[in-house]
Amino acid sequence: MALEEILEKLFEKVPQAIGVILIDQEGEAVRESCQGNPTDLRILAAHTGIILARLGEMQTSVSTGEISEGVITSRDGHIIFGPIDREYALVMQTGPGGAVAQSVYHFRQAMSELKRGF
Repeated sequence: MALEEILEKLFEKVPQAIGVILIDQEGEAVRESCQGNPTDLRILAAHTGIILARLGEMQTSVSTGEISEGVITSRDGHIIFGPIDREYALVMQTGPGGAVAQSVYHFRQAMSELKRGF
């Protein structure tokens, strides 16, 4: 399945999704699927790239094991992120409400599909 199809499928399966973006190791957008202007999603993804880099540093200095995903929750929603490999990561922003566990489930399915393609 093509990258665009995987991202679009994830975006459609999570009703409260604001955007889904594939980023490279520098936090730059590779592909995205979102409602409205993608600029905010790209900025969020760039910052999430920094968080992933910091978590990677922690992973090598402390025996935490390989990071599979993370969830950041705020009053405005959730950011779900995870590395696909050393070069790419997936980031999804959702609005408030909805089931976080369901969002993470669909996120994991998309991650599995992306990992098979890389």
